[in-house]
Amino acid sequence: MANNTADHPPGNSVVADGNQEGDFGITVMDLRELMELRSGEAVTKIADSYGDVQGLCRRLKTSPIEGLSGNPVDLEKRHTAFGKNFIPPKQPKSFLALVWEALQDVTLIILEIAAVISLGLSFYHPPGGDSELCGETAPGVEDEGEAQAGWIEGAAILFSVAIVVLVTAFNDWSKEKQFRGLQNRIEQEQKFTVIRKGQVIQIPVSELVTGDIAQIKYGDLLPADGILIQGNDLKIDESSLTGESDQVRKSLEKDPMLLSGTHVMEGSGRMVVSAVGLNSQTGIIFTLLGAGDSDEEKKIKKAKTQDGIALEIQPLKSNEAAESEEKEPEVEVKRVKKVQVNKKEKSVLQGKLTKLAVQIGKAGLIMSAVTVIILILFFVIDTFGVQGRPWLKECTPIYIQYFVKFFIIGVTVLVVAVPEGLPLAVTISLAYSVKKMMKDNNLVRHLDACETMGNATTICSDKTGTLTMNRMTVVQAYLGDTHYKKVPEPDVIKPSTLEVMVNSIAINSAYTTKILSPEKEGGLPRHVGNKTECSLLGFVLALKRDYQPIRDEIPEENLYKVYTFNSSRKSMSTVLKNTDGSGFRMYSKGASEIVLRKCSHILNMNGEPRIFKPKDRDEMVKNVIEPMACDGLRTICVAYRDFPAEAGEPDWDNEADILDELTCICVVGIEDPVRPEVPNAILKCQRAGITVRMVTGDNINTARAIATKCGILLPGEDFLCLEGKEFNQLIRNDQGEVEQERLDKVWPKLRVLARSSPTDKHTLVKGIMDSTVLETRQVVAVTGDGTNDGPALKKADVGFAMGIAGTDVAKEASDIILTDDNFTSIVKAVMWGRNVYDSISKFLQFQLTVNVVAVIVAFTGACITQDSPLKAVQMLWVNLIMDTLASLALATEPPTESLLLRKPYGRNKPLISRTMMKNILGHAVYQLTIIFTLLFAGENFFNIDSGRNAPLHSPPSEHYTIVFNVFVMMQLFNEINARKIHGERNVFEAIYRNPIFCSVVMGTFILQIVIVQFGGKPFSCTALSIDQWLWCVFIGVGELLWGQLITAIPTHRLKFLKEAGHGTHKEDVPENEMNEGDDEIDHAEMELRRGQVLWFRGLNRIQTQIKVVNAFRSSLYPGLENPESRNSIHNFMAHPEFVPLSEEEAQIPEREESSSDEVVMEIQPIPSSSTGGAEAPDVSHETSC
Repeated sequence: MANNTADHPPGNSVVADGNQEGDFGITVMDLRELMELRSGEAVTKIADSYGDVQGLCRRLKTSPIEGLSGNPVDLEKRHTAFGKNFIPPKQPKSFLALVWEALQDVTLIILEIAAVISLGLSFYHPPGGDSELCGETAPGVEDEGEAQAGWIEGAAILFSVAIVVLVTAFNDWSKEKQFRGLQNRIEQEQKFTVIRKGQVIQIPVSELVTGDIAQIKYGDLLPADGILIQGNDLKIDESSLTGESDQVRKSLEKDPMLLSGTHVMEGSGRMVVSAVGLNSQTGIIFTLLGAGDSDEEKKIKKAKTQDGIALEIQPLKSNEAAESEEKEPEVEVKRVKKVQVNKKEKSVLQGKLTKLAVQIGKAGLIMSAVTVIILILFFVIDTFGVQGRPWLKECTPIYIQYFVKFFIIGVTVLVVAVPEGLPLAVTISLAYSVKKMMKDNNLVRHLDACETMGNATTICSDKTGTLTMNRMTVVQAYLGDTHYKKVPEPDVIKPSTLEVMVNSIAINSAYTTKILSPEKEGGLPRHVGNKTECSLLGFVLALKRDYQPIRDEIPEENLYKVYTFNSSRKSMSTVLKNTDGSGFRMYSKGASEIVLRKCSHILNMNGEPRIFKPKDRDEMVKNVIEPMACDGLRTICVAYRDFPAEAGEPDWDNEADILDELTCICVVGIEDPVRPEVPNAILKCQRAGITVRMVTGDNINTARAIATKCGILLPGEDFLCLEGKEFNQLIRNDQGEVEQERLDKVWPKLRVLARSSPTDKHTLVKGIMDSTVLETRQVVAVTGDGTNDGPALKKADVGFAMGIAGTDVAKEASDIILTDDNFTSIVKAVMWGRNVYDSISKFLQFQLTVNVVAVIVAFTGACITQDSPLKAVQMLWVNLIMDTLASLALATEPPTESLLLRKPYGRNKPLISRTMMKNILGHAVYQLTIIFTLLFAGENFFNIDSGRNAPLHSPPSEHYTIVFNVFVMMQLFNEINARKIHGERNVFEAIYRNPIFCSVVMGTFILQIVIVQFGGKPFSCTALSIDQWLWCVFIGVGELLWGQLITAIPTHRLKFLKEAGHGTHKEDVPENEMNEGDDEIDHAEMELRRGQVLWFRGLNRIQTQIKVVNAFRSSLYPGLENPESRNSIHNFMAHPEFVPLSEEEAQIPEREESSSDEVVMEIQPIPSSSTGGAEAPDVSHETSC
């Protein structure tokens, strides 16, 4: 029998009772052994041990038709006997482990060592150490108590390091916690369909138990192991398990074993769950991997926590049960490790930040080294040269103490210079955004997707459900030679036609698709399952008929053969064996052009089949289908075919012959209204410099009508609308291979791709991403819901899966899940992405100002006064303000609509724009002027003692306390300036919308008061009077006024300003680095790893190669001076480039030549004559609405 169904003895249809005494007739180990077998072996084992699948169900005390009772006692017994469907995650890192990791920071280690040495020396008082010959250590005998307190600085540094470490560890810990919360949210969202008490219900995957009867369908990711009870055309992708890319056909006779972690690629069916959780195939592998604590395992753990999603570790192939299990963990670990290497290319922002951090770090290292050298040289020359003191043995510890002090100052300069707050700011900003994006219906699975979305230049969107409401209704029908513009009354249709149509719709659709009564009174009926099928069932109900009695009469088990819908067939067919033995009847439905092409007859007004010739078909397309499509309707054809008994049973596997000679019953026009908020959202995208392209499987006229309603196609614009077939003809060469050069002529103008396959979608996405036609590399976002959208979702920079209509496979391949399937949520994601970028820039603007000032003050002060005006502990406090607290304040700014009024930044746009550079340098000038004035003339202004040239261990001076306090006040008010990075004047705009910012600024101010007034020796501070405090705050407020002055200077006048923090250009990369598997290497990290010599050698070689290529080009094209300047496609076509052929992921079979009536394409030129567009290919058939 073609449809795989287990026979059901009538006595077995009772619901399994949860209170049955005695254990189950099968153990966990029996089931585990059974699940390790494949195909024929498994069939034999089931037959030998249990008789058939029915026998197995009886042992498991379940009914194949009614399922389990759902009785809590029974479920609990099953949990106890067979385990829960839950694989416990690896233990998160403890807080202490995170503290230990934070302590590994090199600069912190250096500081710790220096502090310990300083501490040790402060307690060591050698005899004769107070000799005058050793130089001044303290200002006089009255400060002997202070001199004894030399340990305080060392202790304070250690304390500050401890604070920094704890803050870092706490941030890591909260990030880990957030990731786990996100993972749990994703897991909770995954539900699976089971039958309990005869009712089809959806339960969370974790609630599945052994013995459950689960319904499986196209697109499911199997959450547990099971054995097939009944299947229709079921094909499974087991590549995650076996590494074999071929889909495996499942049937009761040949291979009924279904394994967790595999994907249903075609068909549907029912299975009895045989193993869950740690006993399933995926669970066994997890157990094996968790057994040893090897280095590889640690790497996997790291990858898992960093990615924020559970690493899917798949089981291995095990054809023979006797295969040794010892090898499995080792092999699998290696595989996972290899997977990690070829990860998705590093995000744009990460690349720019790493590069910038390396550059700043290098500058800081040089500055700190120079500071230490100058301090030591000055001290040595002054002590032993100018003063001519001898080096006395007893003075050595005091000299060493001086050297340690200098070393600490140098390290502190380095600590302030190195922007370790950058990764923290990125983490906080992304984590905050991800949390808030959940409220905007964006469930972010990969953190960097959030930031990448801000750079998006192209969105390739599905139509159904994303741009439209996905609430489909039949509004027109062609039935019995009549085109009804609205749903006809049942009495005008011939009863025979009506009956065959109702039967066809009721039977030839998934039985899981239903129309239920509305939840609220007066509401709309609820559509469950496939929305297109729901519209057809709604059509049946509108004709005053009911589909349920027909389904009850012919249950799913009685269907003889089912050809399920897939993207290549674009149709679905169901075969029934006639009860009177008169052969078979097949019902079909699908895209009207495709099904009509296979029709040889059509039912006339009397309900009798008449001949349907190609000429009739063309006429029907012209008079019925195109007008429907131009109204934005989706057209579906319903048909049937009888196979007489005399002809014998056909070969069901020969689809081409089976799906032919059909009789058309009717063609219906289904309306799926555009979501009311979509046109406005698309307008926002266009304003923001993002091109929206529609990629749909629908008819070109329907697609064009919807695209016009949405605003994707604008009147007077030069655009292309293509069908998948025509698209492939334009982009492929004679061998059927995609050529980037051909694709580059098509995609810039392409707005609608209709009748497209998932391969077309992937080709388009890859082509746009690989294209070099435009100045910047395009950043592509893609939406998808089907299993076959997986490759395109994975390939795109950001993949959006539909939360409602999306299959598990699509969700797994995606970066962000749209929980409401709505296009406007994508626009919100763009807004959040841009906000992340701006938040980082705000933080950079603030931090770099502090960096520049603190480093210059410490360096200059040390050189001139032999002591840094800002002490080590003070520097660490400033570092804490500008790193941790400022990143918290500036990285949590909420987004505004104004973010959508500018173009995307692009991959090579520098992080620090010229406006930002103007702000950084401008504020640095103000701060340095103030600080140096106070440093060298402050004692006169405030009428206090000078703090310059104080000896070792001298008490804190009012002078240096004022310098420190003014410095912090200026940073505090400059933090408000840093809220704006595009030269806006109102820096207080919407400040109340960010309570975190306000509380951080207030909190820092209060802490500063506490430090200055009560910090004492550890912070090198002495209490200030109210007058001095008011002056400090007044100078700080001056920052806001100075900011207004800087804003008034036009940036374009300051030609000398440079940008910083560029992305990595491809031409900067040596060819040998650009390996095929790695999309983009982190060049900043590479720069750290490799010697300068290798770098320059590689660069030199590239320059030589470029010269050779240019020489070769110029000899080919004498008139071609600058081959890089391609400002239009027309120019590009005039001079062919040497573009390497893109490697296609899948070998595409040679396409069939299309007949002229199948080519549908549209090129609408701009009214003006000066279009520099692509030359129009020959158009053999144009349709217009």
